[in-house]
Amino acid sequence: MATNDPHPGDDGIDREALLSTLHRFVEREIVPHLDGWEAAGTLPRSLYKTAGELGLLALGFPEAYGGVPCSNETTVAVVEALARAGSGGLIAGLLSHGIALPAIVALGSPELCETVVTPTLAGRTIAALAVTEPGGGSDVANLRTSARRDGDDYVLDGAKTFITSGVAADWLTVAARTGGPGFGGVTLFAVPGASAGLTRRPLHKMGWWCSDTAEIHLDGVRVPAHLRIGDEGTGFPALMANFNRERLMIAAMAVAFARVATDDALDWCRSRETFGRPLVQRQVVRHRLVAMETAVRAARAFLLETARAVDAKAAEGEGADADLVAEVCMVKNHCTAMLEHVAGDAVQLLGGMGYMRGVRVERIFRETKVLSIGGGASEILTDLAARQLGF
Repeated sequence: MATNDPHPGDDGIDREALLSTLHRFVEREIVPHLDGWEAAGTLPRSLYKTAGELGLLALGFPEAYGGVPCSNETTVAVVEALARAGSGGLIAGLLSHGIALPAIVALGSPELCETVVTPTLAGRTIAALAVTEPGGGSDVANLRTSARRDGDDYVLDGAKTFITSGVAADWLTVAARTGGPGFGGVTLFAVPGASAGLTRRPLHKMGWWCSDTAEIHLDGVRVPAHLRIGDEGTGFPALMANFNRERLMIAAMAVAFARVATDDALDWCRSRETFGRPLVQRQVVRHRLVAMETAVRAARAFLLETARAVDAKAAEGEGADADLVAEVCMVKNHCTAMLEHVAGDAVQLLGGMGYMRGVRVERIFRETKVLSIGGGASEILTDLAARQLGF
């Protein structure tokens, strides 16, 4: 994957070779099986193993734990390749470790990283992030799950919901309260999925069917103290530091799926004839396709500009990219709103076929709203951006 002489600012990844590998992976290992996984509501563990062997799961993580550091721009390209399968659930489920592991890498001991991070990047285990609670939504600072010290263990009680990979996860990065109210009392724990007192219930969703989503209950779950991630009270800053990456990932998914929807709509309009002529020969159709293409290109330019700015800031040192919170919020909101519009237009152009299961456009349209909500609902991110910009 590496080149001997990457151009300045590059991450050293041979992007052409990487994308060629990913395209083959999508066509051979995913597309033929995707409808079955959607029906089953989960991804097979063998897929994680294959993805781990390819190095896909390692992208963006330190070499010390089997990772391959990469830029946000490379991440955008990877998402675009995976999006050709036409399933957001695939990306969310297969890459759930992307939001579960960064806090462990940042705060955890080398021993904890070797225990949790290394096997997950290799595809041997699955990791999930468990923060959102039934009554809390995006209000992370006021979570209610508790963790009290009892000898060499912590005892966790509470509930989490909307947890991606929550049913399958071997490891859960759980946010719990060890101190007083507010963000200062939040601590993170690496909780084994097989822990006594931990129960999971699958949730059924409008979209992302092949990505299992769970409600999790912790009833007196004992977690050894050495599985605490960092010191007590350091959980909230670690979660906030991960939000830029998560929101950029969501924006990348939105742009990638808008590209797929636009391409599929164009192919349909070229081949579909009405009243003796292909649809694409009709002015109203051509104009709608041009508007879709314009929206996708503009959003992608905004996304890449922001991704490069975050990479540049991150290179300045730990936490420097926090200066770009407003920009990341804005690009996430812009790209997800664009996808809603473009996916709707694509369904309209396909007509009745756009409403049929098994068509990529139909699946993408159903999955638009989760991107506008996940990582912080658009209304919350708009207000956050306003405050960061001093408005």
